[in-house]
Amino acid sequence: MKFITDYHKHDERLYRHINPMPLDTPKLGALNRALINKLGLGSLSDNDWQDVISGRLTPLASQSPHGLQPIAMAYAGHQFGQWAGQLGDGRGLLIAQLMDDDGRLTDLHLKGAGRTPYSRHGDGRAMIASTIREYLCGHALTCLGIGSSDAIGFVVSDTPIQRYQMERAAALLRVSDCHVRLGHIEWVTMYAPDYLSGFITHICQSYYPSLYDSTADTADVPALIKQIAINTAQMIAKWQLVGFSHGVMNTDNLNITGTTLDFGPFGFMESFNPAWINNHSDHTGRYTYQNQPMIGYWNLATVFKNLQRIGVTPTAIDDALDSYEQALQDAYHDGLAHKLGFAKASDETTALGYELLDLMKTYQLDYTNTFRALIAVVDVAVDDMANNTHSDTADTHERRLLGTLTRGLPHKALDTWQAWVARFTHLIQAENDTQAVIQRLTTHNPVYVLRNHMAHTAITHALADDFGEVHRLFEILSTPYQVSPKAVANDITPALADQQIAVSCLS
Repeated sequence: MKFITDYHKHDERLYRHINPMPLDTPKLGALNRALINKLGLGSLSDNDWQDVISGRLTPLASQSPHGLQPIAMAYAGHQFGQWAGQLGDGRGLLIAQLMDDDGRLTDLHLKGAGRTPYSRHGDGRAMIASTIREYLCGHALTCLGIGSSDAIGFVVSDTPIQRYQMERAAALLRVSDCHVRLGHIEWVTMYAPDYLSGFITHICQSYYPSLYDSTADTADVPALIKQIAINTAQMIAKWQLVGFSHGVMNTDNLNITGTTLDFGPFGFMESFNPAWINNHSDHTGRYTYQNQPMIGYWNLATVFKNLQRIGVTPTAIDDALDSYEQALQDAYHDGLAHKLGFAKASDETTALGYELLDLMKTYQLDYTNTFRALIAVVDVAVDDMANNTHSDTADTHERRLLGTLTRGLPHKALDTWQAWVARFTHLIQAENDTQAVIQRLTTHNPVYVLRNHMAHTAITHALADDFGEVHRLFEILSTPYQVSPKAVANDITPALADQQIAVSCLS
């Protein structure tokens, strides 16, 4: 890895140079050493990182041949479907960019760094609660195999901030492959239209180099927007497959590479309710789980139409949006087949998957636990076919999940469940490789997701400067497809439907 300043090559209207405002008496809450080593920054000590994350950048600056040049980015966006005008990094700074040997970029972004020219009426700080939620969720999605920002670590401090009440400020050092948002395109279109062509060319060069012609210094813009659409679709399909609801899919909260960014009022599905509103501020339910595919399309269509100004045809935009729809459907149906244990999607596996989702919705079954219990369904079916006595120890976790599931179903639903299981096991038998089926079920259905009540417990402890629960959750979420000896019952126990937490945008 080497330090570079790629984003500084843009027109200076797109950013402002500004240094972070250091926090008072910072205390390191958590540090992701595996990520630090991956970035080649392992020589910095815990105390060094405490300084860096609290806004004292000297230890990290010493690693760069040219020091650091922190910037706040300008961008715009549509929020809850309405044009919001200029936004920007109101409490975050891009403090460094790294490039690996294959030319891939990594941004280091300090969140909670203090006021910037884009803070509007905010104080530029971050709450401990929102910081911990982002630290854990970015890690959780990354370990689930979903492209996402991650974090080097976070600190808490004695710096006071006013929210509903006086609180202590925190800061997070976020890592992502890209902080260029769809809202950046909107900002340039509105406030620097003369630079729109140059901006698109440069982001193509930086993030989609195979579509950039260095000889002519031009981008294949139709191919670029098509790939952005496909990457966004595949990200959202993966969200749907693990039951993740982002909660605030404004155009300024989606980036151009299709990696998850900006963890605010997110939630992982518990009792399966596609219309669950997990964002306390989402009064109309715009950003519910079931709407995410449609919102992704709406965001792309809204942003891409601006590119007609530089010669992109309506036909090219329609082609990109058609590619979005097809990519999302293909990725979701393939992923659903894998969650059922099948090697590839077919009409039968898709129908079977949707039938299971309908059953889960009708009887409010837990999303994560139901899919994981399919391992036991297959295991029991294999025992039955072999006339074996069901083992009390084999797949203990999954068999317990299955037992909880069947005991929780009302009597009238048992026949429906058994009929579905019969069709499922019939198709599984046709695979002729039970071990491969079990392997797919195991690697596509997590044991653990970051349920909101898990995060809430960790936050409650952290507010008293006890970060043990944060560290424990970080560890079990590091291997979400394996049963962990560090887990407790609360990690797999769904909240009751009327007790699921809706999270505010306040951060």
